[in-house]
Amino acid sequence: MKKRVHGSCTSILVGKKASIDGSTMISRNDDGHEALDPQRFVVVQPEDQPRNYQAVISGVKVELPDNPMRYTSIPNSLLTNGIWPAAGINSDNVTMSATETITTNPRIQGIDPYVAGGIGEEDLVTLVLPYIHSAKEGVERLGDLLLTHGTYEPNGIAFSDNDSIWWLETIGGHHWAAVRIPDDAYVVAPNRRNIDTFDFDSEDTLCSEDLQVLIDNNHLNPDFDGYNLRHIFGSASIKDTVYNNPRTWYGQQFFNPEITQDPMDQDLPFIRRANRKISIEDVKFVLSAHFENTDYDPYGSAPEDIKTRFRPIGINRNHNVHLLQVRNDVPDEIAGIHWLAYGANTFNTIVPFYANVNETPDSYKNATGEFDLNNMYWLSCTTALLGDTNYDFYVDMRNTFELEAMSAYHAIQNAADKALPTKSNATKFLEEINAKLAKESLKRQTQLLGEMVISGSEQMKLRYNLND
Repeated sequence: MKKRVHGSCTSILVGKKASIDGSTMISRNDDGHEALDPQRFVVVQPEDQPRNYQAVISGVKVELPDNPMRYTSIPNSLLTNGIWPAAGINSDNVTMSATETITTNPRIQGIDPYVAGGIGEEDLVTLVLPYIHSAKEGVERLGDLLLTHGTYEPNGIAFSDNDSIWWLETIGGHHWAAVRIPDDAYVVAPNRRNIDTFDFDSEDTLCSEDLQVLIDNNHLNPDFDGYNLRHIFGSASIKDTVYNNPRTWYGQQFFNPEITQDPMDQDLPFIRRANRKISIEDVKFVLSAHFENTDYDPYGSAPEDIKTRFRPIGINRNHNVHLLQVRNDVPDEIAGIHWLAYGANTFNTIVPFYANVNETPDSYKNATGEFDLNNMYWLSCTTALLGDTNYDFYVDMRNTFELEAMSAYHAIQNAADKALPTKSNATKFLEEINAKLAKESLKRQTQLLGEMVISGSEQMKLRYNLND
């Protein structure tokens, strides 16, 4: 089986009472092993949804229901290894982000090994999102698919609706567990098993029917009391201490600066309550972070072995960052917002696209494998690459760009929200607003690149101070 694993993502979940505006938010950096992998932003119509699905990687065949809903999607541009839809919002304002590659251990693999012909990250959004009417239904549908078909990899998957957020982690080839995130809490989840304390008797948990029996009968629990799924099914490896745990540490430090923790700690909590309400900008900052104001910043001045010790959150392998927001203080037609940006997150901004549309803007939809500065994927990658050459020199330009761009997007969105009641065709109106947002984003990102080129030309090493 030819297998392509992203394995490098970071997720952030924010409950409705933890967010600044009462919305639910699930978000993720969709990272990969390669630096570049062109992405597209599309809408999948019911007539375009397959009824007899076949995966490219595993070859698994899944017969799908005949009543799919429309949904937004962020597939790969190059379909060599399948669609890889990454995330989306369906027409019932239910969201899904798949997946956060997580860890496992040989104890569970010896009992319930992976299924070579099962389902995986390539498939999950396509198989689940068009058919669910709540976040909990997403958990239940995916759980049934895992039982039926199995999986060939360990993954964490997020679901949300306007009321709740659920996080599911696959366990072995056929098992799984899920937790409803408390409304007043947030989660920062890297590429490790994240669920810790698990209550089998709670209304806020779901799992495969025999999971507790599997643990008990096979002596999988290393703890004297309770069930900690990270301890039971996770890795706690040396790699986790430098690749995974520091990302949770930095995110939790940002949301809870009053708490002192060790970045290498294997037991950083899954659920946290922030010391303030969390905004869109807060989530984007953490998902772009490279450990600013610490010795571990790759752009910092610490010795090389210290500043490169930990894997940063924002990285050259960010392919897209999406934040799926479901709002509670607006009509259903505009509740779902698919925030999106492409490329390494250090020099981009997320744009609030309305999900209740039939088409997406060309500059976000039409990326190919050919370099094109009229496309947001390639434009974003270019500014990130140039910014990386002299971060300290370019960072103020980035900061000004981000402030002004996000202000413009919020203004466009606020005006659109207010204008909606006067519009007879909401979908057409929202497509026009999305086109306006994309045009604004392309213009501002191009202006940033231009400023960086003009100013940076004076800093080139190939220069001499005497002119003739």
